[in-house]
Amino acid sequence: MVKRVVVGAHYGLRDWLGQRVTAIFMALYLLLLVIVLLAVQPQGYEGWRAIFTLQGMRVLTALFFTALFYHAWVGMRDILMDYIQATILRLSLEVLVIVCLAAYALWALEILWSA
Repeated sequence: MVKRVVVGAHYGLRDWLGQRVTAIFMALYLLLLVIVLLAVQPQGYEGWRAIFTLQGMRVLTALFFTALFYHAWVGMRDILMDYIQATILRLSLEVLVIVCLAAYALWALEILWSA
């Protein structure tokens, strides 16, 4: 009988599926954005502002950025786990990535809801 020893965090299927779902959502959002931009054809700041003052567009854009940052986190975490063997360096870089993504998320929300 073979005993399998599982080590590590074994994120596996959940994060694999999460990346696929976020990728599909981001692709659909970008398709919607292209359609909106072709229909509206904003010519300046006011035109762009008019698109993103609609509550539905703001919510979809916030969801897009949430999906983007989750997608980026899973990818960066996997890259760091695969290529950085020194634990303290890997954990430090993971914390740096989390802080950067959190700052970008707050910045995106501030931009979306400041107008």
